[in-house]
Amino acid sequence: MTPFFRHKAYINYRMLLRVIGWLLMTEAGIMTIPCIVGMCYGEGSALQFLLCIGITAACGLGLMSLRPKSRDMGKREAVLLTAMTWVILSLFGMLPFLVCGTHFSVSSAFFETMSGFTTTGASVLDTLEGVPHSILLWRCIAQWIGGLGIILFTLAIVPMLNYQGGIQLFNAEVTGITHDKLRPRVGSTSKGLWMVYICLTALLFILLICSDMGFFDALCYALSTMSTGGFANSDMSLGQWDSNYIKIVMTIFMFLGGVNFSLLFKAANGQWKGLFDNDALRTYLWIILICFSVFTINIAVQHLGSDWTDFTIDPLFQAVSILSSTGITEPDFNDWGPVSVIILIIMMVMGACAGSTSGGAKIDRFIILGKFLKNEFYRMMHPNAIRTVVINGKGTPNPIVMKTLAFLFMYIIVITLGAISLMVCGLPLRDGFFCALSAVSNTGLGTDITGLEGNYSYVADTAKWILSFLMLTGRLELYTVLLLFTPGFWKK
Repeated sequence: MTPFFRHKAYINYRMLLRVIGWLLMTEAGIMTIPCIVGMCYGEGSALQFLLCIGITAACGLGLMSLRPKSRDMGKREAVLLTAMTWVILSLFGMLPFLVCGTHFSVSSAFFETMSGFTTTGASVLDTLEGVPHSILLWRCIAQWIGGLGIILFTLAIVPMLNYQGGIQLFNAEVTGITHDKLRPRVGSTSKGLWMVYICLTALLFILLICSDMGFFDALCYALSTMSTGGFANSDMSLGQWDSNYIKIVMTIFMFLGGVNFSLLFKAANGQWKGLFDNDALRTYLWIILICFSVFTINIAVQHLGSDWTDFTIDPLFQAVSILSSTGITEPDFNDWGPVSVIILIIMMVMGACAGSTSGGAKIDRFIILGKFLKNEFYRMMHPNAIRTVVINGKGTPNPIVMKTLAFLFMYIIVITLGAISLMVCGLPLRDGFFCALSAVSNTGLGTDITGLEGNYSYVADTAKWILSFLMLTGRLELYTVLLLFTPGFWKK
């Protein structure tokens, strides 16, 4: 008997489906927000949203009615539930794109939804002009929910998961090398992180309201900026306002989105010392400063600047936007030359801090890689020396170092295999690698065919499914998704 049949007795499917039912009911409830907005704007999409809400809620109630023999969930259930949750919520989340007048195919609708939930920000919309307000808001809400994590959101609102596999679910989704429990119960930790997230989003919304943005645009940009997703409301993006105030405010909050939320939570509770002692945060600041300097020098050498903002606000905004994987680009970024593109690619691979809403491989892992290589070079001259990778003043256990190195190796493999698959689907070499990197790093930028603004409408349907898989794999940091393809996962 094959492993795929033997595993049935080892996984608590009824419990998994019951939890997914809770999630679908939550998703249906969240869908009422864009539905109400559509009603306020007198859009026909509001009634179509009601249909989507009905379908999602009905399926959720059906799954919630299941009565599992046991409510226990172990690591295997946690990994499977995490991957299933993101896929199933994207399948139901794509319903508004199918019925609300966007004329999407199933592949395009799923791509757009997965891009939202994974905060990638890549879009298949040719133009945002005429798109219903309800759809624009739903895209940004999806990014905001996915920013901190769907499972983390579930742990905060479904108390029973605190006792049935909550810590395994927390570890399966939260990004990073190690995961800090800020409070004894994982549900309390989730609520604490979400409270910080909500407060920062609300503050950003208030600050944007004080600009030339209207209420609706401020809400959408607050959701997509704090989640480092980057969905825009118009084809001109921020160029619609050309406001230095907006750029400065968004730069600050994109930066915060790239900081480990555990640090922000501790800082909010008066524990500021952790901010200054954190290696990843210090490195994050140094990388931004270096990239900002390179961008500024490049603009000056190529005589691309005309006033002081071209040498200060614009390059800083761009550096933070890309490193945090928000992916909003300056209108003139295409003219910044090949040096800027090289820096862009490096930042896409790297990403910001672990435990943040950003994508990429995370700065923390590159710090471990750098210190590991430094130790190896030292041991070449001193073979008997015993050296430890020290992070934040503490030694890092060797298994974590090995896991980090394996992750970075797999990261390269996934991007390479993804690029090859995209080239088989008809994308040129450069597009294939850039789009694969953009999807895995959850940045959402494109090049050549897809364009630096990230319009993926010209990509074949098969390529959209591949990119959707890459976005999910990158968001869940490889292991959670790739484990499902190993025979050992399905064996007792």
